[in-house]
Amino acid sequence: MSDQEETSPWRRAWAAVPSAALGNLLAKLVIVGLGLAITVLVARQGPRVQGAFALFVAVEAALLTLFSGLGLWLARQVSRQQAGEPGSTLPLLRSVLRASVALGLVAAGVLLGVSWWADSLPYAQLWLLALAAPFLLLVPTATGLWLGRGRMWPLNLAQVAAPASVLSGLAVVWWLMQDVAWKTPAAVLVLTAWVSGKSLVAVLTAIYALHDSARHDEARAPHSLVFKDGRPSWWTDWRFVATIGITNVISLMNYRASLFLVEHFHGLAAVGTYSVAVTVAELLWLLSSSVTVSAYSRIGHPDRAVSAAMTVQAVRINVLATVVAAPVLLAGASWAVPRLMGEAYAESIMPLAFLLPGVAAYAAASSLSAFYTNHLGKPHLSGLVASLSLAVSVVVALVLVPSMGAKGAAIGSSTGYILAILVAYGVFLRHAGLPLKALWTRMPSS
Repeated sequence: MSDQEETSPWRRAWAAVPSAALGNLLAKLVIVGLGLAITVLVARQGPRVQGAFALFVAVEAALLTLFSGLGLWLARQVSRQQAGEPGSTLPLLRSVLRASVALGLVAAGVLLGVSWWADSLPYAQLWLLALAAPFLLLVPTATGLWLGRGRMWPLNLAQVAAPASVLSGLAVVWWLMQDVAWKTPAAVLVLTAWVSGKSLVAVLTAIYALHDSARHDEARAPHSLVFKDGRPSWWTDWRFVATIGITNVISLMNYRASLFLVEHFHGLAAVGTYSVAVTVAELLWLLSSSVTVSAYSRIGHPDRAVSAAMTVQAVRINVLATVVAAPVLLAGASWAVPRLMGEAYAESIMPLAFLLPGVAAYAAASSLSAFYTNHLGKPHLSGLVASLSLAVSVVVALVLVPSMGAKGAAIGSSTGYILAILVAYGVFLRHAGLPLKALWTRMPSS
């Protein structure tokens, strides 16, 4: 083996990325393009509308992540079937879809209560989210089927269809707002377009998932109808499902708590400009999420060596990609954001600069979390890491946000991300039985 080969882990990492990641990356690029178009359309209605939209979407994301354990439980069961365990997927899919609708109805009642009680944007408009709640949970639940199989194209299609549908609705909103006689507030029109588009895609995704699962089971018959220890049920694994949900909510708070702190101290318009910085910074996670999603099934392999090797390869590519992309992203945003969204959003550039180091470091978190959840079956480890990041970022932000505004929130988030990812990598190494240098040296052949 040559010295060049020994000292080129990044080249080996690129070569080891699953080919499915390329397709998922292309889908993510389309999603990002659609997402940026949505952000531009909303942001041009003014920082207050953008701020209300950002907080509304954060509440929706909390709802989706709270019950995301259903989809990941399904993905874990399907991953095991892919590794050779017998079983059928259709009964499992039906059970988690029923559960998602039931939990959505419960969430709808809570959201209606909050909307009735609140009198300010966007909380008074949460009744819109309540109407959509039973449907919105269908997407993260149904896509667990394809995530567990490592089958990317239907998963990619569902992810692309949602923002495409929303963008179409926002185009209608834009057209309606050209009519000076239209009296409905812009924020309400925007939020209506958002929940309508996503609900439509959710229902269609669930229908297709049921059809695809039935066809897959029929092709595998009679083995698909055989279970070693009885049919698995998400209800018997409710602790696993609940732990994932709580963990993911903590992770979401880690990403979004700073928005609410900025709103509390500086108002809705400040949230509008800061949310643009957050949106742009998280573009760094484009490649890392594609790599993790496409490798999720292999990261969940029962063999520790196989799972650890895939996780290390994913972390390598994630770290490299984000470190290279961060300065390019900052330069591009400095030029494009004020021109596309308006001069008011020039205030988002400095917070963006403070966010990028932490966001780049945290790109490895998705692959490490997949190892904890899909291989170890210990999602609470991801929760502990996210809790550390959240605690650090909130403490720092509480000190800095009153005087520094969005810049203080960005510094707090970045600090929390960096400290947490160091701990996350150490936890991974301990459970994988690997040395510290595993990130930059060749892994043993599995």
